[in-house]
Amino acid sequence: MPVPLLLRSLSLCLSHHSFTPTLSLSLLTFHRRSMATTTTTSSTSEPISPSNTRVGWIGTGVMGRSMCSHLIKAGYTLTVFNRTLSKAQPLLDMGAHLAHSPLELASKSDVVFSIVGYPSDVRSVLLDPNSGALSGLRHGGILVDMTTSEPSLAAEISAAASAKLCAAIDAPVSGGDLGAKKGTLAIFAGGDESVVNRLSPLFALLGKVNYMGATGKGQFAKLANQITIASTMVGLVEGMVYAHKAGLDVGLFLEAISSGAAGSKSLDLYGNRILKRDFDPGFYVNHFVKDLGICLKECQNMGLALPGLALAQQLYLSLKAHGEGNLGTQALILALERLNNVSLESVAVTSSS
Repeated sequence: MPVPLLLRSLSLCLSHHSFTPTLSLSLLTFHRRSMATTTTTSSTSEPISPSNTRVGWIGTGVMGRSMCSHLIKAGYTLTVFNRTLSKAQPLLDMGAHLAHSPLELASKSDVVFSIVGYPSDVRSVLLDPNSGALSGLRHGGILVDMTTSEPSLAAEISAAASAKLCAAIDAPVSGGDLGAKKGTLAIFAGGDESVVNRLSPLFALLGKVNYMGATGKGQFAKLANQITIASTMVGLVEGMVYAHKAGLDVGLFLEAISSGAAGSKSLDLYGNRILKRDFDPGFYVNHFVKDLGICLKECQNMGLALPGLALAQQLYLSLKAHGEGNLGTQALILALERLNNVSLESVAVTSSS
């Protein structure tokens, strides 16, 4: 009802001494609610852009720091939170704002991304009633968790967000530090498809989004990804140790197989790093052990036997036992070298790649 007509109706009703003022006030309240709903609907239908969307980011480590930089360069107002301030400093130098808690960050954001270490960290930064992001997020806000975590936790976060008239998407990523730097990550999204589509301008800055289905399906897809990578990495380092023992030039061997059936993203990313003894983390051994542990737990729930996964998890656990958990996943070569009493440390890189 137009406002002038509504006010005239209210005036007429007030001239009577019956129940009509209550009715007119109800109409006015209804009109205001309708206007609010219309405003909300039009704002959410507006495509996400730097002019209308404030972004918050929790976790500025190896992956998060590079991902944030793409958002800043695209012009988004970005607020960051990280437990270790020094890891956020490069982003602050680029123009990001600092929050002192996830709750404070969310109060200044429309969309909040998180990429942290463990499910317990996810629960803390998003769901803690005193300091978590959800407690600070306004109605209509969106949580996007990019941590590799438990599908059941993704469902819990989604339910909690819905209860607050917010949305939550599980969107773990694959591609390592190089994919984060280049903006070419594979993103596995689970949740309301319309919300995923709405987030596409942000996802496009980080990589390629793949909608996997309902809440939790993004996490299931990422776990399947980790299972695939685990056995691929075992095959890669076993092949390298075998080639070395057979007297082959390992660098030339890797170059030769890269264009054949044995070629893989893992070989491209880590082959020469291994030869150079570059074990800096694109993805931490500690975090991979966590991922594979979640995979094994889900396999138990499903009644699945995946022996390749179990073997890979044991080999990576051995790295952790040797104090090598903060190295990158390519450090798996160290476990195979110890098993066979060999070392590729003296191998020179002859590949031109």
